[in-house]
Amino acid sequence: MSPAQIRSAERALTAGTWAITFGAVLYSVLTVTPLMAGHTPPGWEWTAPILPIVVDAAVVIVVRMDATLARLNGDGGRWPVVLRWMTGLMTVLLNIGLSALDKDGVGVAVHSVAPLLLIVTAETSLAYRRAIGAALAARETAERAEREQREQRAEARRQEERVDRLARFEAADRADRERREHDASVAREQREHEAGMVREERAETARREAAERDEKARREAAERAERERREHERRERERREREASERERAARAESVRREREDAERARAELLSAGPADERLPEERAREVVKAAIEAGLPQRQAVELTGWSVGWIAARYKEHPVARPALHAVPTTTAEEQAS
Repeated sequence: MSPAQIRSAERALTAGTWAITFGAVLYSVLTVTPLMAGHTPPGWEWTAPILPIVVDAAVVIVVRMDATLARLNGDGGRWPVVLRWMTGLMTVLLNIGLSALDKDGVGVAVHSVAPLLLIVTAETSLAYRRAIGAALAARETAERAEREQREQRAEARRQEERVDRLARFEAADRADRERREHDASVAREQREHEAGMVREERAETARREAAERDEKARREAAERAERERREHERRERERREREASERERAARAESVRREREDAERARAELLSAGPADERLPEERAREVVKAAIEAGLPQRQAVELTGWSVGWIAARYKEHPVARPALHAVPTTTAEEQAS
């Protein structure tokens, strides 16, 4: 457990102990005051809270001093124990006194909870603090012993390093002498080796240049074959695109022709009914007027076919100023399609 966790546990223990202490003290004052008021001479009832406050003050002192001694790993002797138990028993007796006089067993049990909890909490917190202090002391002893061992090991390593440096210095001196003696023979061998390396490098350069020339020729042949393949694919793609474009233009022309024939047929059906005996429904009349406009008929004939007034027919003709919609015009071939 880290020191931070230990401090957190001590803070939790301290906070809990003081919370229980202050709760028990407050409960004791509120419980004992009526008992003391009933056993105080008339006129002195105002002194009833003094005794429980004095007893509870002793309890607070005991709890506080026990916490301080436990933190210092000290021992106050037997008198703190006597005071702790004496104040605890006084608090128990005072809290249950009124219920005991009334022979109320339940009241005795209920009013003994707070003082008994206070006594046990004080003893337990003291034991916890002493255990924590002992554990911390043991940890400090172990850490101090570990530091001493580390220092001893470090000193031994430094001694070994000094001996090793001296041995390396002597070995380096011997190696230096041997190296100087060896350098002369190595220099001769090095010159011979360098001459052989130069000859090998020249032969390797000639082989590499020949290989590069062969590789370049193969690469150029592959590039020519690739260019020819791409050119062939481009011509094939253009041919397929031209054929597809021609098929598309033929399909569009056929579609326009069929649409024009369907429109002419529908228009002929609308106009073949002859003069209307009575006014047609408005939706039907609008269709007949549209067909008459597209067929180029005069407004008078549209009046006869629909049975509607001249003014209404004239208004419909204004709404359709174009005699022939662009739908029935045969699409022209674009410049791009002609070029393809």
